[in-house]
Amino acid sequence: METTLRGVGVSHGVAIGEVRHMGTAVLEPPAKQIAAEEAEREQGRAQQAVEAVAADLIARGNLAGGEAQHVLEAQAMMAQDPELMADVERRIAVGSTAERGVYDAFASYRALLANAGEYLAGRVADLDDVRNRIVARLLGVPMPGVPDSDEPYVLIARDLAPADTALLDPALVLGFVTEEGGPTSHSAILARALGVPAVVALPGAGELAEGTVVAVDGSTGEIFVEPSAEKRAEMESAAAARKAALSASSGPGATSDGHKVPLLANVGGPGDVPAAVEAGAEGVGLFRTEFLFLDDSKQAPSEEKQVAAYRAVLEAFPEGRVVVRVLDAGADKPLDFLTPADEPNPALGVRGLRSLLDHPDVLRTQLTALSKAAQGLPVHLEVMAPMVADRADAKAFADACREAGLQAKFGAMVEIPSAALRARSILREVEFLSLGTNDLAQYTFAADRQVGAVSRLQDPWQPALLDLVALSAEAAAAEGKSCGVCGEAASDPLLACVLMGLGVTSLSMGAASIPYVRATLAKYTLAQCERAASAARAADSAEEARVAAQMVLSGE
Repeated sequence: METTLRGVGVSHGVAIGEVRHMGTAVLEPPAKQIAAEEAEREQGRAQQAVEAVAADLIARGNLAGGEAQHVLEAQAMMAQDPELMADVERRIAVGSTAERGVYDAFASYRALLANAGEYLAGRVADLDDVRNRIVARLLGVPMPGVPDSDEPYVLIARDLAPADTALLDPALVLGFVTEEGGPTSHSAILARALGVPAVVALPGAGELAEGTVVAVDGSTGEIFVEPSAEKRAEMESAAAARKAALSASSGPGATSDGHKVPLLANVGGPGDVPAAVEAGAEGVGLFRTEFLFLDDSKQAPSEEKQVAAYRAVLEAFPEGRVVVRVLDAGADKPLDFLTPADEPNPALGVRGLRSLLDHPDVLRTQLTALSKAAQGLPVHLEVMAPMVADRADAKAFADACREAGLQAKFGAMVEIPSAALRARSILREVEFLSLGTNDLAQYTFAADRQVGAVSRLQDPWQPALLDLVALSAEAAAAEGKSCGVCGEAASDPLLACVLMGLGVTSLSMGAASIPYVRATLAKYTLAQCERAASAARAADSAEEARVAAQMVLSGE
């Protein structure tokens, strides 16, 4: 009998197939005591396992490339964290085996994150995966992971670690469903990059029996269990129609009445550029520069290394617009040379622009490198600061850009409610705004962006979030300046129409989403988008806002 479940759709497309479950987690190793003379040998075993796992993660990242490579390299750094390793060695010195020492040390760190209010909860799934890999190697058992299958299937898991998501074979894994996670988790971002339909935050997904046929709609978040022949035909027909529309859609983004909507790509480095170019991106709306700095958390990359990486991206978009976000460190992206180690609440502490203003040499080097990278190129370079709170922040960043001799537009990200509320004041110091809807939702609703239990508050359709977008766009229009969206909200085709109706002037997203958004925008006029935006803001919940906008656009 057909039943319907609903999670959070995070990657467009339809998948219909049999359920296969992720391998079970590594068993807890026994609390066995060792003799004192065995401690040195066990410490050596632990160190070897850590190095082997880190090397494996880096190798997986090299194979995957793009966004996945950056995530896996950060995970490898987590495996080699000196404080964690020192804790492992201390536990072994007082009698633990290597595997037990690793298990307990990671458990202690995990508890520390939870006690801190889970502001680093976005890394908990990654932390568990690193632990499991190290313990499995020490125990000599197979690493749990994606199941072996000769036939395509829908993957079900509690959560997916980046190492598993990055190397999924889309020919075999038709789509995936997880019990945990959120729309901005690593797995969701990588699923979009792979073009694999995905639904997250679906409680009870693990109870679906092996071999059960399910139909997954990665756009709506609906899961149809044992779908009828009619439902399967309906979904397959809709998927075919969508594919045909995508194929027919090309060129610059625009509404049906010719209102231009530049569609830009979010990239993490040169490895993401080919997919963006292939998708027809009109430029880059968010160039995350953290990938360079995460290679070595002990020191900032040299100016020469930065120039080479930046130029590789700028050269790919001649005459195009490339918006670079300067280093956004802190919270879930700590760097030893930049980030305070003892902050009780990192997400609300010294992160983003605050870190850079505390370390002006790091900011100056990055801005100088960007200036040199753009020399002689026809690209339209724009540089923006993360986590701008007020006009003073915006002025400090603009002053730093001018002092570095940067010939570019200077902008500010709107990720803190205060920036949206005082956007016009901020725009007296900078030339554009870019809305980071992921963090803006997190700070608006006090809901960690990686915690599945509060995913409903991370839904970018929340009317309160739309109100803040509207405030920012209205302020930009009043000042004659631009206001784009570079958060994951822009990757939702229906929401993209609403954002345009709110006055947003450009949209930036993962490359895989660009064709979907382009095709959808081309179906509606600007006036229709504006009416849909008004209907969404008048709603009282995210779901009501989504339905209201859909009704307006469908003419109901």
